[in-house]
Amino acid sequence: MTTTTSSPKRSGLPDKIFAGTTRFFAFFVFILLLGILVSLVYGSRDTIAEFGWGFLTTNDWDPGNDIYGAVVPIIGTVITAGIALLIAVPVSFGIAMFLTELAPMWMRRPLGTAVEMLAAVPSIIYGMWGLFVFVPIFQKYIQPWLIDVLGSIPGIGELFQGAPFGVGLFTAGLILSIMITPFIASVMRDVFEVVPPMYKESAYGLGSTTWEVMWKVVLPYTKNGVVGGIMLGLGRALGETMAVTFVIGNAFRLPSSIFDPANSIASAIANEFNEADGLQKSSLMELGLILFLITTVVLALSRLLVARMNKKEGKKA
Repeated sequence: MTTTTSSPKRSGLPDKIFAGTTRFFAFFVFILLLGILVSLVYGSRDTIAEFGWGFLTTNDWDPGNDIYGAVVPIIGTVITAGIALLIAVPVSFGIAMFLTELAPMWMRRPLGTAVEMLAAVPSIIYGMWGLFVFVPIFQKYIQPWLIDVLGSIPGIGELFQGAPFGVGLFTAGLILSIMITPFIASVMRDVFEVVPPMYKESAYGLGSTTWEVMWKVVLPYTKNGVVGGIMLGLGRALGETMAVTFVIGNAFRLPSSIFDPANSIASAIANEFNEADGLQKSSLMELGLILFLITTVVLALSRLLVARMNKKEGKKA
């Protein structure tokens, strides 16, 4: 004899309210992004009408004659973010690897907490430290040495030439790398810890070194999380304002080396927006629109990269 049990009837109204509320919150994100995009396009309408696509190919920024171009801020933003990633990604990987595989258990929590505390430091503190502490040391000791050693290397020597100002693209990128390292390292550490211990123990049992386990077992298993952490750091680097403003030099001129003073989109907006009016304000709004589109493209490319990596893994399987 079989007995059937009937599930209690759920009240329709609470379920509909809950579903509608969660749906609203989900779509509200897209509405908010659309609202930001529309406001940026509307605010930059005068510059779009005046310069058109020429705004993206002009390197002049002359408020006195109402001539504006976005080349210098775009180049500065891309270069500083690139330098920050080149430094922060391997450092973050090393930190995460040490915390998950090499550090003794009693050391992991204090070191992990210290890394997370770096992420809580306000960006203006990094900027002040960079300007008043790091820049003088870099200008007097480190930058002249780098110019002497790397400036004569064929092919890449031109990137490391120029006067030792202390401030510039490299300094801004280095400060940014210090700022984004805690974010990337924390994400990497968290995703490394979710790897099943059996996978790593099997690799160690076959005679693999710690590096081989991390490179051939842990990274393939956690690639989505690692890419997400790197994109989180890149987003922070692209949009960082105050720290970059302190140390980039704020010069609207094309750099000839990574040691030259320059400007970024965020620092240009921070420096001039309060006093801007008319076409200058519209130009700054268009710079904000360009930064918004750059971050959107970077996010889309990261998702495409992850999708292609998953597709390749699926074919191998």
